[in-house]
Amino acid sequence: MSKHVFFVTCPKGVEYLLADELESFGLAQVRNAPAGVWVEGELEAGYRACLWSRLANRVILHIAEVDARSADELYEGVVSLDWQSHIPVNGSFRVTFLGQNEEIRNTQFGAQKVKDGIVDSIRGAGLPRPSVAPKDPDVTISARLNRGRLSVGLDLSGHSLHMRGYRTEQGLAPLKENLAAALLLRAGWPEIAAAGGDFVDPMCGSGTVVIEAALMALDIAPGRKAERFGFEKWPGHKPELWLALRQEVERRAHEGKNKRIPAFAGFDQDARVIETARNNLRRAGLDNIVSVEPRPASAFERQPDWADKGLVLTNPPYGERLSERKELAALYQTLGETVLRELPGWRLAVFTGAPEFGKSIGLRSFKQYKLFNGKLPAQLLLFEVQPENARTPRDPAAPGQVMPHIANPERADMLRNRLKKNLKTIGQWARKQSISCYRLYDADMPEYALAIDLYDGRVHVQEYLAPKSIDEKAARERLAEALAVIPEVLDVAPENLVCKQRQRQTGTKQYEKQAATGEYFNVHEHGCTLKVNLKDYLDTGLFLDHRPVRHWIQQHARGKRFLNLFSYTGAATVHAAVGGASRSLSLDMSKTYVSWAQDNLALNGADPRKHVVEQADCLSWLADRKTANQTFDLIFMDPPTFSNSARMAGVLDIQRDHGTMVRQCMERLSSDGLLIFSNNFRKFKLDEDLAAEFEVKEVTASTLDKDFQRNQKIHRCWHIQHKLTD
Repeated sequence: MSKHVFFVTCPKGVEYLLADELESFGLAQVRNAPAGVWVEGELEAGYRACLWSRLANRVILHIAEVDARSADELYEGVVSLDWQSHIPVNGSFRVTFLGQNEEIRNTQFGAQKVKDGIVDSIRGAGLPRPSVAPKDPDVTISARLNRGRLSVGLDLSGHSLHMRGYRTEQGLAPLKENLAAALLLRAGWPEIAAAGGDFVDPMCGSGTVVIEAALMALDIAPGRKAERFGFEKWPGHKPELWLALRQEVERRAHEGKNKRIPAFAGFDQDARVIETARNNLRRAGLDNIVSVEPRPASAFERQPDWADKGLVLTNPPYGERLSERKELAALYQTLGETVLRELPGWRLAVFTGAPEFGKSIGLRSFKQYKLFNGKLPAQLLLFEVQPENARTPRDPAAPGQVMPHIANPERADMLRNRLKKNLKTIGQWARKQSISCYRLYDADMPEYALAIDLYDGRVHVQEYLAPKSIDEKAARERLAEALAVIPEVLDVAPENLVCKQRQRQTGTKQYEKQAATGEYFNVHEHGCTLKVNLKDYLDTGLFLDHRPVRHWIQQHARGKRFLNLFSYTGAATVHAAVGGASRSLSLDMSKTYVSWAQDNLALNGADPRKHVVEQADCLSWLADRKTANQTFDLIFMDPPTFSNSARMAGVLDIQRDHGTMVRQCMERLSSDGLLIFSNNFRKFKLDEDLAAEFEVKEVTASTLDKDFQRNQKIHRCWHIQHKLTD
């Protein structure tokens, strides 16, 4: 059989694993590319990759490469190719297009030029015009533009191969199936399974990792359940060859289930997501092989029939806001303590977008792999669970003091110019609005991953966690440059600049002080006076992104009864009181923030008998039966994304719990009242049933001022009211 060239795509960071896998199918590596591998081999090996690749997204049969410096050159190159060999007579096709250059600036235009070239080529050969079918075409043509050259090929897969067919529903933030397979390979699961080991995921979510582990150990092809592939109507398709490969798949699946089957167990604290996992297992045909049940990590126990060795692989959650990430140290520590107590002799693999929390696990990691979860940099941390590898769990390490210093003048000039530009545009806007506290810069340039906020002439700088591709020395060098440039451009004394670095700020208890300077000062916002502290706490006492929400509350609070849940330092309550609210109740479980809120109200002359602040667990308070004086006309609720604080009766997961919380708020809302519900979970999806029960309107766009236009996902906000009755 003749040799073909294939381009096989995959998640970023998985290229070397994919090359090894493709070699096992008989495909010789030609070269690696970002998020893909070029290989060469027979058509049978390409078919085998479609059926058996656990890592690939798509398998593209290379047709040709043509010059494409201009749209006309691209068109002429496509017209010259033999398309009747790839598109069936009277058939349909679609084109996927990636890349751009100075003339071809968007993928839609590029795809249209390729379509035109294909159609004109076939019609020029005297054949009927093929139809273009955006959905369910006979064949899909892949076109990739790079450096003036267009690579065109036939998508043999027809769909992304990460979709195995078992996952039609999912839990919160699921891993893609091929990324889960990559984690298993990096963690050494095939070798552990072959040696008689078992598998556990103590935070399994919708079950993707444990399902992929079972498919791998039982030699079940990931493409076994696929209904069709992209080559089945291709004129060059070899049905006999394909049938033989499908028969091999079934034979190996049968043999795999007749060998020693490891124990597979998944646990999660959310019973609803466990039900999703069970549905996925049924569709994968593994419901009698894999066991899943609702159980928090803290209640994890070894089962008597588990082997003395095995693999624990899990993907713990991590917070969105800086303050929320601090709560996760306890979760990671619990994971490490539990595994060390229950599963000595096993291997632990933790996949995380917050690898600094690995220090909280209490074990020495022997290997770390850099990967990506979508676009998010992440790491896979590997641990051998042995007493001699135990270490004292600790918070993420703090880098040393960074002194201002410019190592690269040209790079520093780029930051200097950007800050001057922002000061002219955003600063001018802020002055016109009489706003003295605002965000000037928010990671505008990838070289300087900082958030720079101004507070009445003082500067608060937060350093985002450096990309995993940047080593610590380079990140510190760039931070030193920023600390040299910022005071110069903003004309502030260095002592009026406070810098917090995320990697040293996470992992402690939520309300623990970062310092003890006691340096509070007052700022002003829309006629309100608010106390802030730039040094002592993780956050400053004022979330700048909610400025428009607070102003709206002030403008609509007159004569209203106001409730502020998860009230933090009570800034929204201050606005309500200044706006003429008849009374207010503010609840937060932090004694520190309750006291801070009381101070803020006192600064603005609010009557403490009418404007009450109490320390309370908002989840428990909402769940309690409503008592007298608990009806409100205006409610503001801005919960954290995730919280398992020791002060709480339960665990808060905003995606899981928000529907219940909103309904409980509505029970306390007057018939013509308004609930303002906000959160900052970037992947949040509002419970669809809420729109059927209440009047729901998303108002996010109106709650973001000019200084947060670069970061429009910093929060989302809704107005929710009771439906009008006849």
